[in-house]
Amino acid sequence: MEQATYRQRLDYLVELFEIGDHLQVPVRKLSLGERMRCEIAASLLHHPRILFLDEPTIGLDVVVKQRIRDLILELNQQEGVTIFLTSHDAGDVEVLCKRAMVINHGEVIYDGRVSTLRRDYIHAKTVSLKLGEPWQGFDGPGVEVLKHKGYGVKLKVDTAVAPIEEVVGRLLARYTIADITVDNPPMEEIIGRIYTRRNP
Repeated sequence: MEQATYRQRLDYLVELFEIGDHLQVPVRKLSLGERMRCEIAASLLHHPRILFLDEPTIGLDVVVKQRIRDLILELNQQEGVTIFLTSHDAGDVEVLCKRAMVINHGEVIYDGRVSTLRRDYIHAKTVSLKLGEPWQGFDGPGVEVLKHKGYGVKLKVDTAVAPIEEVVGRLLARYTIADITVDNPPMEEIIGRIYTRRNP
C-alpha cells in the first residue's frame, strides 16, 4: 500500500474501532476485548473483500461482544466485505448472519438462511404478560404456563397446535392486558433441536 493510503486507512480504522489509546501498548497488556478489536482492525488494513473470523466474540463480556458485532455489521454494510464467521455463540449467528451452516462431526447438517432455520425449527413461542388484574388461570391445547406471580405470567405456546394469534386473542378476550411480549426461543435452543434430530 502507498504510505498515504495506509495512513488514511489506519486513521479510519483506529477511529472506527476506538483503539487510539492502544496503539503503543504491548499486546500482553491489552484486555481480550481490546486485543480482538485491534486484531480485526489490523486484518482490514488492506481492504480485504473476504474476511474469515474464528470465534471473534469468545470470552468477551456482553458490552464488548455487542460492540464487536456492531463493527462487523458496519463494515459488511459500508464496505461490502464478505464475512465467514465460525462461532459457538448462537448470538453471533442470530445477529450477524443471513446464511448459516451447522456442522456436526465434520458433516454439514444444515445449510440455509437463518430466517428459514427459524421457520423450520421454531414450533413454540413465549408469551409474557403484564395484566391489569390478578392471574386467574388460562388453559387450552398447546398452551403451558411457565410461571406466574400476581399480575405477571409467562406462557409457552406450541404454535404447531395453537396459532399464536388465536391464543393472544383468547387472552385479550379474558384479561385486561397492560403489556404483552411474544418471543422466539433463543438460537441456542433452535440449533440444539437440529442436533437432536440428527442424533436421536
